[in-house]
Amino acid sequence: MADIVWEEPFCGEGASCYRIGVDGDGNSYIAVAGAEAAYLTDTGDALRQLIRDIKAGKADHLLTD
Repeated sequence: MADIVWEEPFCGEGASCYRIGVDGDGNSYIAVAGAEAAYLTDTGDALRQLIRDIKAGKADHLLTD
């Protein structure tokens, strides 16, 4: 397993909490808090683009009320 440094969890109201982490090789990780062993990984650049796209509303269609 990679030597991942995890940030504090990001939690929504009544929703799951997610954690973002990085390793010394420039890789980024996203996992559900408490299940960090089952993570999604990609480059730091890919994580930055994902965050930009979310901020731009490109994932809003995935949200339901």
